[in-house]
Amino acid sequence: MKFLVLNGPNLGLLGMREPGVYGTLTLADMMKQLVSYGREKGVEIDWYQSDLEGELVARIGASRGYYDGIIVNPAAYTHTSVAIRDAIQAVSLPCVEVHLSNIHAREPFRHTSLTAAVCVGQILGFGPMSYRLGLDALVEHLRREKE
Repeated sequence: MKFLVLNGPNLGLLGMREPGVYGTLTLADMMKQLVSYGREKGVEIDWYQSDLEGELVARIGASRGYYDGIIVNPAAYTHTSVAIRDAIQAVSLPCVEVHLSNIHAREPFRHTSLTAAVCVGQILGFGPMSYRLGLDALVEHLRREKE
């Protein structure tokens, strides 16, 4: 299996951005751990981070036929991006939305996810473990689809 892990705006600032909310690991550290975890599970992972909505949309659009699934942390675009939602829906790949923090325990404007409805599931609030849980959920989803 091969997964694309997409990370949205400001996640490149992890490690220094609000450590009380997001922890002290950098995104590169988290992705290194996830790649290693994926390897243990027989999953190859490519990851990408961009602050630019169009770049994320383009990566999603190019994923069909190359990846088996997507793990996405749209970050702030979770609450605003119809374009990312439409791209996920268009490629027809199973997608799991993840967040480091519990968006429902934060400011009210963060409570709505425009992307969750086109994903097979949403995992949030477990810090870096959210990515591992997302990977496990996506693997299980794909295995069930094959049965």
